[in-house]
Amino acid sequence: MNAPAHAIDQPLPISAGAWLKILSKYRQPRLVRSLFELAVTVLPLALFWAGAYVSFAYRFWPGLILVLPAAAFLLRLFMIQHDCGHGSFFARRQLDTWTGRTLGVLTLTPYDYWRRAHAVHHASAGNLDERGVGDITTLTVSEYQGLPWKGRLGYRLYRNPVVMFGIGPAWLFLFKHRLPFGMMRSGALPWISTMATNLAFAVLAALMIWAVGIGGFLIVHLPVVLMAAAAGVWLFYVQHQFEDTHWSSGGDWQFPQAALHGASHYDLPLVLRWITGNIGVHHVHHLSSRIPYYRLPEVLRDHPELAGIGRITLLQSLQCVGLVLWDEKSGRLVSFREAARNSKTV
Repeated sequence: MNAPAHAIDQPLPISAGAWLKILSKYRQPRLVRSLFELAVTVLPLALFWAGAYVSFAYRFWPGLILVLPAAAFLLRLFMIQHDCGHGSFFARRQLDTWTGRTLGVLTLTPYDYWRRAHAVHHASAGNLDERGVGDITTLTVSEYQGLPWKGRLGYRLYRNPVVMFGIGPAWLFLFKHRLPFGMMRSGALPWISTMATNLAFAVLAALMIWAVGIGGFLIVHLPVVLMAAAAGVWLFYVQHQFEDTHWSSGGDWQFPQAALHGASHYDLPLVLRWITGNIGVHHVHHLSSRIPYYRLPEVLRDHPELAGIGRITLLQSLQCVGLVLWDEKSGRLVSFREAARNSKTV
């Protein structure tokens, strides 16, 4: 990615820390708007799912294309669950918690377990000393070069797009979320959250199979879940795995700086912004995670200088797939090829 459009031409006149106070006025959600957002996500999801099933039942195979919008609205439902996890959707703890737990059954994501892991991610994003929880594994060039050949092969396989955006999401949502991996000894809550979600989904799946049959369930629901999972992993990847992201360690790491410059502004077309719950405005979200997703556009409208920080377009995001190693010397993500080339010139 040469001379990327998301590079910052001029430094911001306001420090990253000062933005915390400025953004605080956007943190209050609007109850009616939140209820509306929930309704216009759940109802279309149900309608598209039903339309896809009717197409299957009557052998109208072109109608199965409806699994695509169904997956898009399931993804949007996860974005609502995500806001609930930050306490920003209703700003009422019990309402956010139980809404998130209920949605977690539909998204196959145990809410309390995920919320704890995601909180760690927000508290440590961009910190080289705190990698490993809620993150996509990212090695530095020196770490990768210090691995034996088996370790290098494993990392290359992990970073392969087929694994990262195909096998990985299926493994994450269908299997990994069924046990509280990473929190097996972190008390009862991760276990209760995971097992309760598993049980609730098993009951829901049994009812759905009873109503539409095993064939209808697998032909319709499985693709919906897998496509939504793949899209979710892609969004999470692009939001942190871009060339000019921010990583630092030790005393150099500071939360405001890492939040504002370590997450991207994924500038998507309007329809995709709506479907993804404005999660592309990820740098602002990381800096002030209590802002409801539907108020993030207000921030960019009132403070357009934020729009250029970490900005990547849909086309530019495709180039991020090859950025796999953090080069501590240049302070940016690089490809395997570039890392090898740079090591030969030293």
